[in-house]
Amino acid sequence: MTIFEVSVPATTANIGPGFDCLGAALSLYNRFEFSLADRLTITATGEGADKVERDETNLVYQSIAKFYQHIDRPIPAIAFHTDTAIPLSRGLGSSATAIVGGIFGANLLAGSPLDRMALLDLAIEMEGHPDNVAPAMLGGCQLMASNQAGGWEFCDLQWHQDIAIAVAIPAFELSTAEARKVLPKQFSMHDSVFNASHLALLTHGIQTGNASWIKAGLQDRLHQPYRQSLITGMADVQTSAIAAGAYGTVISGAGPTLLSLAPMGTIESVAQAMQQAWQSIGVMAITKCLAIAKDGTTFKTR
Repeated sequence: MTIFEVSVPATTANIGPGFDCLGAALSLYNRFEFSLADRLTITATGEGADKVERDETNLVYQSIAKFYQHIDRPIPAIAFHTDTAIPLSRGLGSSATAIVGGIFGANLLAGSPLDRMALLDLAIEMEGHPDNVAPAMLGGCQLMASNQAGGWEFCDLQWHQDIAIAVAIPAFELSTAEARKVLPKQFSMHDSVFNASHLALLTHGIQTGNASWIKAGLQDRLHQPYRQSLITGMADVQTSAIAAGAYGTVISGAGPTLLSLAPMGTIESVAQAMQQAWQSIGVMAITKCLAIAKDGTTFKTR
């Protein structure tokens, strides 16, 4: 019996001004094992394993079903196991890993009739937007924009080797739906131009390592000012991280995880400062120093 082991990286979306159009894959992984079986069997270990549905409502299974519907084949009986290292509802793309992992694993079980870009189109259709599923599938830091044909263009930004990443994950959840509710329906021309210019600057800073461009480019006026009230202590964490040497600190995805970019030599101090800032106001948090996951979703067989 062939077992396919699929690894899908965590993601951080937005990265400041890149609201719904910029995302990066991070070196923290959810892993899935898929095999054909006599009946549907779902098992789970790791972070949040007790919250993983064991029936057809499971998001991985729904993604498998989406794939087989797309290729017009009946869904076979499948056994799959989820081993999660990415916490749920923290702004690190846990749901995107389930969607990408399910579609990718189903494709392997079916004999790989679709290529990676076709699988990505399916994942976007399920997720509704590409800023998490694209870097999860493709890896790296991806800038995304719609094209004239109604599809998507993906620009792989080459992340400069001297830019390090730290995330601080607090011990509370924040749903994407709740984080969306606080956003205004319309923005001023001034704020729209502000974000467009700062996103352009940030993308060049990411690729060149130019500290001034990164610091300025991380500013945002479209989502973080409105979401900050949902994240206890965010201003304290930002202040402490910058004092420790960070270029800046932003909300990862919809939050509540906060992400700092910093020079490689200061990243450990930045991570420690972020954790201590939250702890000083009674919020428990864990920090991780991560790298860009260049390969995206990978697999092996056994």
